[in-house]
Amino acid sequence: MVLNCLVTTIAPTGAQHTVEAGGLRAVVTEVGAGLRSLTHDGRPLILDYPEDSLPVGSAGLPLLPWPNRVQDGRYTFDGQERQLALTEPKYGNAAHGFTRSLPWQVVGRDEHSIRLGLRLFPQIGYPHILDLAIGYALGDAGLEVEVTAENAGGTAAPYGFGAHPYLTVGGPVDDAVLELPAGRWLAVDERKIPVGGQDVDDTAYDFRSPRPIGALALDTPFTGLTRGADGLVRVRLTAGDGGRGVELWAAEGIGWLQVYTGDTLAESHRRAGLAVEPMSCPPNAFRTGEDVVRLAPGERAVHRWGIRPI
Repeated sequence: MVLNCLVTTIAPTGAQHTVEAGGLRAVVTEVGAGLRSLTHDGRPLILDYPEDSLPVGSAGLPLLPWPNRVQDGRYTFDGQERQLALTEPKYGNAAHGFTRSLPWQVVGRDEHSIRLGLRLFPQIGYPHILDLAIGYALGDAGLEVEVTAENAGGTAAPYGFGAHPYLTVGGPVDDAVLELPAGRWLAVDERKIPVGGQDVDDTAYDFRSPRPIGALALDTPFTGLTRGADGLVRVRLTAGDGGRGVELWAAEGIGWLQVYTGDTLAESHRRAGLAVEPMSCPPNAFRTGEDVVRLAPGERAVHRWGIRPI
């Protein structure tokens, strides 16, 4: 027997949480605690995606407990060899942590802000327990994001933070002007694993003075960041006609920025926005140990970043 019943469509990213303040409007998803949309007076500041779709190219998602890639998914921590699941089979890597597809719970909210939490239990190759929280707050300075990780287990844990917003000025990145105060960049191999770093001087990767991106393809880690007196590093993307733009800032503890022009995305999103990914450690950090946070039981790590219209 078939019964007629009312069907409620569930979005692939779960419940959608909206916060607003001063012309800013953000939509945050239950699945992944991702930033699906951010607008100012109706103008998109990031590439969004429909409610009935999954995020393209990890758009807007936090990357925990490590950003970017781990070569072969293998690493050693405190003398133990570990094997992560290979979630990027095309390149044979473990990519972007565990939390992108997990449901997060709202642990606090008001009209202008929301905070979501997740207890991350042991995963393949990561035998630790982390209490994670992400707060999104809107105010006069734009969007501020605070990411907190606390080691709730009994053993020390390796940890790294990353996020994956795609900034937009309403057109192809080719026509946009980028200002990126970074003095060094890393070359990567065909598997997106770093093979060496060098200064940006006299290279195509020097955006310390604002200039058009043009046809340059980027999927590049940058470091050697110049900060303001307030300790923040600021990346600006502006329209090529001198019009409006968007700024991403990152606080101390975030020493890396992965910049990606989206050349390998589906045609609808290819070079439509510029991913500027704040990261606490570089690609392959679990393998190399570079800038990995060692969280002892009970210790917390906090990272802050944000976006504002300009």
